[in-house]
Amino acid sequence: MTTRPAGLPDHIQHYIDGRFVDSIDGDRFDVLEPVGNEVYTTAARGKAADVDAAVAAATRAFQDGPWPSMKPRQRARILHRIADIVESRDAELAAFESFDSGLPITQAKGQAQRAAENFRFFADLIVAQRDDTYKVPGSQMNYVNRKPKGVAGLITPWNTPFMLESWKLAPALASGCTVVLKPAEFTPLSASLWAGIFEEAELPQGVFNLVNGIGEEAGDALVKHPGVPLISFTGESRTGQLIFANCAPHLKAMSMELGGKSPAVVFADADLDAAIDSTLFGVFSLNGERCTAGSRILVERPIYEEFLERYAARARRIVVGDPADPATEVGALVHPEHFEKVMAYVEIGKSEGRLLAGGGRPEGFPEGNFVAPTVFADVAPDARIFQEEIFGPVVAITPFDSDEEALELANGVRYGLAAYLWTTDLVRAHTFAQAVEAGMVWLNSHNVRDLRSPFGGVKASGLGHEGGYRSLDFYSDQQAVHITLGDVHTARFGAR
Repeated sequence: MTTRPAGLPDHIQHYIDGRFVDSIDGDRFDVLEPVGNEVYTTAARGKAADVDAAVAAATRAFQDGPWPSMKPRQRARILHRIADIVESRDAELAAFESFDSGLPITQAKGQAQRAAENFRFFADLIVAQRDDTYKVPGSQMNYVNRKPKGVAGLITPWNTPFMLESWKLAPALASGCTVVLKPAEFTPLSASLWAGIFEEAELPQGVFNLVNGIGEEAGDALVKHPGVPLISFTGESRTGQLIFANCAPHLKAMSMELGGKSPAVVFADADLDAAIDSTLFGVFSLNGERCTAGSRILVERPIYEEFLERYAARARRIVVGDPADPATEVGALVHPEHFEKVMAYVEIGKSEGRLLAGGGRPEGFPEGNFVAPTVFADVAPDARIFQEEIFGPVVAITPFDSDEEALELANGVRYGLAAYLWTTDLVRAHTFAQAVEAGMVWLNSHNVRDLRSPFGGVKASGLGHEGGYRSLDFYSDQQAVHITLGDVHTARFGAR
């Protein structure tokens, strides 16, 4: 059992209309910690009736409350207070996140800081924002009137949950929407802290509501609710397809960041030291449970064997351990259900590639959701471990002989979230980047996020983009207002 942080709740409730409440039917579910898979608390198990109550509260706050009509500067002040509070609770948040999700504590600390920055960014953006005006001299002027859309349904994943919740909460609130958040059932702990943070920051009552529960129950009810005009979802692609279908009858606005099987392409002229550092970090940080993981590494033939030798040697030395230990680089996977899935892929990989590192439980960890960093080489492009998202510390490495083959391999999966390119040839870098089927491309870099830029994928990796003004566009309606400045020349029907 890992270190148990102080202040763990005995039970996690919903937060609806400014009050902590249990489910209307009294149902609850067990929450496990991933090191020993022991039940450490319970959470209210929300269903359609609880979602109805949360949506009703959010609707009242939107229609009758002050939040949507506040001036941008007023909303920004509250968002900055939220950021200040999140930063002040960095240690508590990190301890809760690490304990609940299995993330190494050093990586969990960064998530709290990033969550605070998300609120600061959108607080500044709504104050600086300007909308378009178009003028036809002497004839007409047109301007855009931006209005919040209403109650936003936010469904978030279990990997880095607090930070990813902030990615949705910050722009939704900044835009003037009210929200109902449904956090992942595997990791409800850090989400339970938002209510106290928002109360301390004096967010008006009913603007933020939280319903815990199972995706097929609470999440499904939120997606289908007629009083929720927009859904933002981060999660697995097949779940995204189901949400897409369930939003269709109500023609809801959707933003979905889904799965990935992102390529990291290493050309022979790359800075090999930097490429190895980055590709190791890109798939093994956050326990490999990251949507943008570079989980397929494509290496040009002249450097292939050297890359394999050096990469595998480093992977074998990665420190797997207690998430609470600052020396740990890979902790425990989030849940035994997910652990079994990842281990099943490890066994599949043993018949699809050459095992260079890992391949099972790390030595000294007979229990808990621990997987040794696993490296497979010589993986064919039709292999399941090449094609399917594993979402764990498992990587497939494949050689290529030409730029054309590298591009074919990179694009040869159903996903298209991210891509990473390593080369010193700038012409090749830009040409390849523009041809690769990915929503985001990093050149000679790992995943370094700029909040002003679009975040999202193509193909099975998503629908729409968020980030910067694109987030505000999603949570806002943009109404065109046309004003006539001169004589109106209209055909006079019926004048004869």
